[in-house]
Amino acid sequence: MLIETAFSTRDVPPSDRFSCWREHISQTYVPMDIEGDRAGDTTVSQRILTLGAVQLWAMEHSSMTLRRTRKLIRQSDPELYHLSLPLRGTMGLASHDHEAAYERDDLVLHDTSRPHLMRAITGHGEDTVLGTGLFIPRKLLPLPENAVDSLMMRRLSGREGIGALLAQFLTHVSRDSGSYRPEDGPRLGSVAVDLLSALFAHAIDAVDSLPPESHQQTLAARIRAFIQAHLSDPQLTPRTIAAAHHISVSYLHRLFQHGEETVAASIRRQRLQRACRDLADPAQRTVPIHAIAARWGFPRAADFTRAFRSAYGLPPTDYRDQSRQQPPDRASA
Repeated sequence: MLIETAFSTRDVPPSDRFSCWREHISQTYVPMDIEGDRAGDTTVSQRILTLGAVQLWAMEHSSMTLRRTRKLIRQSDPELYHLSLPLRGTMGLASHDHEAAYERDDLVLHDTSRPHLMRAITGHGEDTVLGTGLFIPRKLLPLPENAVDSLMMRRLSGREGIGALLAQFLTHVSRDSGSYRPEDGPRLGSVAVDLLSALFAHAIDAVDSLPPESHQQTLAARIRAFIQAHLSDPQLTPRTIAAAHHISVSYLHRLFQHGEETVAASIRRQRLQRACRDLADPAQRTVPIHAIAARWGFPRAADFTRAFRSAYGLPPTDYRDQSRQQPPDRASA
């Protein structure tokens, strides 16, 4: 499981929730002035996943206004870019020269070094605002700072193209964080930076400003996302992946030659991880093992059993039986 920090005001007496949240955000992000619609009813649930130097955040909360002033910037500034992806409700951002509103599946960037005001407002019939995003050290993006500045607070689509790929990555990693190991965090952070860099380069028509290694990293990130999205397809092979991305199989292997595993091994490991999760899920205890195997790209039960035994040291039937008592060690997967 990825390294995670969780916070919830539900664990705090109602009278202390607002002050507790204000203190928490100052310690985990930056000092902010916060105003709530109803301070006594402040509801906040926050998760932060550590992806190396990058942090992926997911948060659900009641309507509130957060203000970052010059005084607070002088007090503390980690020099981070803050990418937001609203998933429910409306977010408004205002600075001295810009103001805009953002809705579901819009991607928007601001940073901790600039004064700004952010309003997060629930929609009609909704009790909370929901969103996710990234905290990224500014120095990690391989684009000129003035180019990134041109995108500050600009609405970018998370519904199509590279923006959709980035949005899917954020929501998938947040939702499925238990499928990864802590050591996967830095690799996932690199994927996040590559996707964000590619999105920004596309948005400012500055692809030529990306160094050659970033082009390769961006392509590798797209391929990793493609693999995750097609794990259930038994026809997913290096050849079909290369064809889908208009590259040769040999170039595909060169892209991943410095990794810890081959493309085929990565596909097999991820499929087995998903199968393990389903086998250990009490809600799926009546689902036949061959059905779970087919769900994750193993149409032949014998092939699944052989691969499973090789990775875990026991057949899937025994794994399922043992998982009902205690989860076995899955580090070898």
